[in-house]
Amino acid sequence: MIPFRFFVLLILAMGLACGPAHADRRVALIIGNSAYKSAPKLGNPVNDATLVGGMFKKAGFDSVDVRLDLSASEMRRMLREFAGRTRDADMAVIYYAGHGIELDGNNYLIPTDATLETDGDVLDETIPVERALFAVEPAKQLRLIILDACRDNPFAKTMKRTLASRAIGRGLAKVEPTSPNTMIAFAAKAGSTASDGDARNSPFATALVEHLPKPGLDLRKAFGFVRDDVLKTTGYKQEPYVYGSLGGDDVPLVAKQAPTGPQANPQEAIRRDYELALQLATRDGWEAFLAAYPEGFYANLAKGQLNKIGAEETRASAEQKARAAEQEKARLINERAQKAEQEKAAAAAKAAEEARIAAEKKKEIEQAKAEAAERERKAAEAAAAKALAEKQAAEKAKAELVARQAAERAEQGAKPAPDRQMPEAEQKVAALSPAPASTLSAADLTKSVQSELRRVGCLSASADGDWNATSQRSLTLFNKYAGTQFDAKLASTDALDALKAKPGRVCPLVCNFGFKADGDQCVKITCRAGYRVGEDNECEKIQEKKPVAREESRRRDQDRKQSEAAPSAPQASGQMICNAAGCRPIAKGCRLGTANHPSNPASKIPAEICN
Repeated sequence: MIPFRFFVLLILAMGLACGPAHADRRVALIIGNSAYKSAPKLGNPVNDATLVGGMFKKAGFDSVDVRLDLSASEMRRMLREFAGRTRDADMAVIYYAGHGIELDGNNYLIPTDATLETDGDVLDETIPVERALFAVEPAKQLRLIILDACRDNPFAKTMKRTLASRAIGRGLAKVEPTSPNTMIAFAAKAGSTASDGDARNSPFATALVEHLPKPGLDLRKAFGFVRDDVLKTTGYKQEPYVYGSLGGDDVPLVAKQAPTGPQANPQEAIRRDYELALQLATRDGWEAFLAAYPEGFYANLAKGQLNKIGAEETRASAEQKARAAEQEKARLINERAQKAEQEKAAAAAKAAEEARIAAEKKKEIEQAKAEAAERERKAAEAAAAKALAEKQAAEKAKAELVARQAAERAEQGAKPAPDRQMPEAEQKVAALSPAPASTLSAADLTKSVQSELRRVGCLSASADGDWNATSQRSLTLFNKYAGTQFDAKLASTDALDALKAKPGRVCPLVCNFGFKADGDQCVKITCRAGYRVGEDNECEKIQEKKPVAREESRRRDQDRKQSEAAPSAPQASGQMICNAAGCRPIAKGCRLGTANHPSNPASKIPAEICN
């Protein structure tokens, strides 16, 4: 019978856990700080906290949390968590043992990691007592704070004062709680210090454990007994003190237990167990009742209740299965509809994607066509602009030449006949001067064009007036590098004007192997001892080779001498390229060619082309 009652009471307690509590809920937070990092270690606070925590547990408190040697952050966290537990509590108690300090009339609890080098550090490194009052505030019937923190404070002796008028008291300052049913108990009266004593626990903690847990004893009387014991133990040097007030009713820490009545008769016990099982109304409850009372009137009633539960379970199971079948049917119908819609949507999405891709490709093709047409238009406009500019420049130069020649003829006509006779050398120089196209003979025009081709570096032969294949190749080179299109088969005044318009070299200077460009001429490359001209037309160190036949060595030396003695002339191998930055040999595997001018794409300039 006893196991059944315990089982039924346990299940009823679990079932009624969400309802209002029948007994007062009591919670306690116990903190003991002994191992201070910047002050000597205290012997009693950890022992006192352990002792007082055990007392609250024996007194039947619902929650007792004992914490030792806490830092500032840990103390704040524990007070925050404890404030959450006091929201549904009737009685909340905080006990603190350790160092405390009073500053300008306010009390502070000192964590173990505090340094307190200045009085200003108190506000940053300690916990105000008001924070503890805030944590117990939600409790409904009693809010109790017990402070065994009135010890002689070692931090006050070394602490620097930032303000001379700032007061640091001895012990803790007097506190008057503003909330009703709130009590604050000091181990020593305000302004005095407490003693740790010579025993394992302080006199204050010993007296608390002795009187507070007495059943039915009002707290005010209990703290009065604590005061009397501490006064006697310390030779009337330490007087505990309580601040705050309670109502007229007694407020014991542990309620007085009601006396138990006489044992009821067995039938009465069976009836109570039956009523408990009836309140529970579960299969487990009735099966436990029948296990305790298998026969009798109440057993038959319990079997009827059990059959009723069985029938209800069968009906509920059948109803659940029918509901599940309906849900499955609806789910399958919905899934089939969704699948069809998904396939339709997928087909539409695929078609749309294919149409988008086709449109993108068509757009790219049309865009490429438009860009190509635009490039052709720009190229045509640039070529037309260049041709117009060249035509205008040639017409202007021709007009200036005609005017200058007319002026010279008029001046010569005004001079006497003897004055018009000139030495032969001057006549040769005059033959090179520009003359009107109508008065220059073919030989003079040819010489003038050859002289200009030599000046711009396109002709290496002398200006002899013979427009031969060499002269034609020179004019072809000029067309290639100047971007012009003159007829190379004859010397024309247009070609002469275009040549005169060039301020410097147009055709690159090309030197034979073993020679390098120096200004407008090729000079032989001279290497120091132990070096020779390599394949890249640069001096390189001579590698030691194995002896070869004397005849072969003599023939090789003779070929090299002939090559070095040969005059400088353009050739396909060992080419040099010159520009504004200077001259350098063409790299191995590359050749000399032309490329578009960076600023004028229609104009050609010498360039090194590598495949």
